[in-house]
Amino acid sequence: MSAYRLIDVVDRDRLQEILDKFTEATGVAAVLADLDGRNITEPSNFTRHCTLVRSTDAGARGCHASDASLGRLSLESGGPTMALCHCGIVDLGAPIVIDGVCYGYVLCGQVLLEAPRAADIEEARKRALRFGLDPDIYVESFLEIEVVPEHRVRAAAEMLHITANYIVEMGISRLTQKKLLEEDRKLAELERTLRSLEFKALKSQVNPHFLFNALNTAVRLAYMENATRTREILYSLASLLRYSLRNQDKLVRLRDEIAHVKHYLYIQEMRYKGKIKVTINIPQALDDVLLPVMSLQPLVENAVIHGLENKPDEGELRIIAYELPHHQAVRLEIIDNGVGIRKEILEKLRKAQNTNGCRNGGGLGILNVDSRFKQYFGPDYGLEIYSEEGKGTRVVLTFPRVFDVDNERGGTSGLQVADL
Repeated sequence: MSAYRLIDVVDRDRLQEILDKFTEATGVAAVLADLDGRNITEPSNFTRHCTLVRSTDAGARGCHASDASLGRLSLESGGPTMALCHCGIVDLGAPIVIDGVCYGYVLCGQVLLEAPRAADIEEARKRALRFGLDPDIYVESFLEIEVVPEHRVRAAAEMLHITANYIVEMGISRLTQKKLLEEDRKLAELERTLRSLEFKALKSQVNPHFLFNALNTAVRLAYMENATRTREILYSLASLLRYSLRNQDKLVRLRDEIAHVKHYLYIQEMRYKGKIKVTINIPQALDDVLLPVMSLQPLVENAVIHGLENKPDEGELRIIAYELPHHQAVRLEIIDNGVGIRKEILEKLRKAQNTNGCRNGGGLGILNVDSRFKQYFGPDYGLEIYSEEGKGTRVVLTFPRVFDVDNERGGTSGLQVADL
């Protein structure tokens, strides 16, 4: 059973135009009917006789019954089928079947294969009385019906059958495509919702260990000093929390992301007491380029916690950005000379990145960032991870060179920008 009705599938105006041209060329009347024999199109080139019959209730009922019966016969035969209607006129029917499902029938004909005989005319007079029509007018219209060779009628029916099936198939394809696009839209909306929930879950997971150490550092500084540096570290901590809470799922300027990272690194520098050297080199021309909020801090935190924390000597962290002019893109790199990532873990990260797979442990932030970049900008963007155990790790982010709509240097992006 089809999910569509014939009336929903066809472009009736277009099909009517085709039927009219067909009947004009062949001289054969035609109409498209549904499974119950009801006309989907206007009768095209119908004879005066058939129009007269259908103008009466009894005649119309007989015509609809004949059409439905002919349609069923054609479905059983699988192709154009010839039969006499209730008025003794030759009609042909052909099923409209797409992928094994019948949607309706092509009906054409209203011709005679030979000239009427006296007995045929007498029978016509009797029918006229049953329909409540004037017998003389009825017989006159009956004699006007064209006599056509059978092979010509069958050829016309076959051509119309092929044309109608093609039109209906295109209509079904169009509706199916529309339905698939709607399903894709719903799936994309669901995926965006899930990504948003995942991102909010990530933001809610502000590392308790980090907060504990930061607050401990603040307490020690408050004890040892006259509270100046304490105010600075607490200010950085408050800025971190405010940034993570106020920015939802919009894009932000690169300078805002860098400011957020600087607050994070200031706290970590206090904690590690000069053990980590930080270099940030971002061209001013890229200050207002847009990227997803909370993109850099998870990557920087990963470099500090998993790369530099266990390094016995001084560690170095570099954040650099530069343009790729030929690609209208920006590349941002976060480089550390820490302990690196073990080969098997790196392979798991890359596999999960390619398959959108499980995201556990330290890889959660990295893979979440990659997923969000692809969600915002497309599959050609995101991050790449390079690492060598004992030598360090380089995370490379690539994203389009899109500026804030309020920035005079950039064009209109049409993207939402978070208010900071």
